[in-house]
Amino acid sequence: MKHHLRYLLAAAFLASPALPLRAQTVTKPTITLELAKKIAVKAGAEAAKNKWNVVIAIVDDGGNLIYLEKMDGTQIGSIDVAQAKAKTALKFKRSTKVFEDVVAGGRTAILSLPGVVAVEGGLPLVVDGTYIGAIGVSGVKSNEDGVVAEAGASVLAQVKK
Repeated sequence: MKHHLRYLLAAAFLASPALPLRAQTVTKPTITLELAKKIAVKAGAEAAKNKWNVVIAIVDDGGNLIYLEKMDGTQIGSIDVAQAKAKTALKFKRSTKVFEDVVAGGRTAILSLPGVVAVEGGLPLVVDGTYIGAIGVSGVKSNEDGVVAEAGASVLAQVKK
């Protein structure tokens, strides 16, 4: 009986390459360079209206940088911070303000999570329940960074669903 099972399994294994393979693909919303630029334009307009110099970073659903804009006069340290805020918002599927509030409430252990930037200004970008990327803003007070990020994210309300 054991031999028959072995032969049957061996035959099935050898025959498997003869079976046709069908690619399984998923269709999902994604962030394009065009959409990233629209988000950045709206965010940049909010920053300019308030005379705030910021860096705006847009990442895709893998955390890869799609678009980065550094307004004149913004400190260069904000380049890394804006990207880190965007990646935090994407990886944890929530605003970085959530982490800032938790730390302000005394739960500093949250800072031990890998890749967490606990400063407002990072927001996930969501279309039809799918996380397509994130925006991160840095350069002014964290609540002001958050205002700029919100303005940019508001572009998604106009995306055709």
